[in-house]
Amino acid sequence: MGEALWALGAMSGTSLDGVDAAMVLTDGETIEAFGETGYRAYSEAERATLRAALGRWPDEPGVAEAARVTVAAHAELLSTFPQARLVGFHGQTLAHDPDHGRTHQAGDGAALAGKLGRTVVWDFRSEDVARGGQGAPLAPFFHFACAKWFGATAPVAFLNLGGVGNLTWIDPSKPAPEVEGACLAFDTGPANAPINDLMQARQGVSQDEGGRLAAEGRVYEATISAFLGRPYFSRRPPKSLDRNDFHDLLPAVSALLDADAAATLTAAAAAGVAEGARHFPRPPERLLVTGGGRRNATLMQMIADRVGLSVMPVEAAGLDGDMLEAQAFAYLAVRVLRGLPISAPGTTGVQEPVCGGRISQP
Repeated sequence: MGEALWALGAMSGTSLDGVDAAMVLTDGETIEAFGETGYRAYSEAERATLRAALGRWPDEPGVAEAARVTVAAHAELLSTFPQARLVGFHGQTLAHDPDHGRTHQAGDGAALAGKLGRTVVWDFRSEDVARGGQGAPLAPFFHFACAKWFGATAPVAFLNLGGVGNLTWIDPSKPAPEVEGACLAFDTGPANAPINDLMQARQGVSQDEGGRLAAEGRVYEATISAFLGRPYFSRRPPKSLDRNDFHDLLPAVSALLDADAAATLTAAAAAGVAEGARHFPRPPERLLVTGGGRRNATLMQMIADRVGLSVMPVEAAGLDGDMLEAQAFAYLAVRVLRGLPISAPGTTGVQEPVCGGRISQP
């Protein structure tokens, strides 16, 4: 093992709420300690700039402006962590199309390195995609390290409920995350993104706080059945999605009352998770939920009802569900610096383990 160092990870999610930052003391294999965390919300104007660029590729209209917003917001937050020796910068995902060899995270890591005066690891996904992988999800190797950290001995699964949902199944008896059978990971389908978009469009708020509106509504099961009939759900993992791959979900509930539409979109997210759980090699001891969706009590209950597993927030294992993705990119940055793989056949479908990422010095 190499020297452990304090790395700082930053993640701006597909829900476009803001930037998370978190410190991890690690050698890229073992987690020694978790450190300070921080958050910087996007303003309404910044969020509008980012939203206008969703689905766009480099050099298309609005992308340069979105990149500038992303770097400026990250620089503002990350500059408050002077003790970090290394920064893992994910950037803002605008488009993701691995089937055509493309993925796009806005934000120039070299520019950020210049602003911070520190080494920045960035562009984590492109190399995996270039080698035929899905480029996502990338948190599984960190999830594996977390399972080791809290002493798991039986299989455990992590569910991230961000804009898109993704699952990681882990066998902690394996010696390393890239070993065959150690990790299986994939996106489950839309999670918070359609619900948030509905709430913004219908009620002018950013989310269904606590799932309260959905709890008042009726789930239209015919819509759920049609949703689950999409080809994505019959594909074997690993597999990944873009935030906008299910853009027609909102039109599918357009004729419903607000509460019914919220309930149906929430049930769709839960149904995607349940379909994903069918691919687990063995049932996990528990399903640990991270991301903003774990605060949606209606969504959590729908997931528990549909998967038939013990479902709980990651805090039950001593982890921080608000910062797990930011922590993951701190951990992955150290792995990139050491030349260790950050993805493997079981996590992204790439042919062999890949060490992606670019390193920019200040």
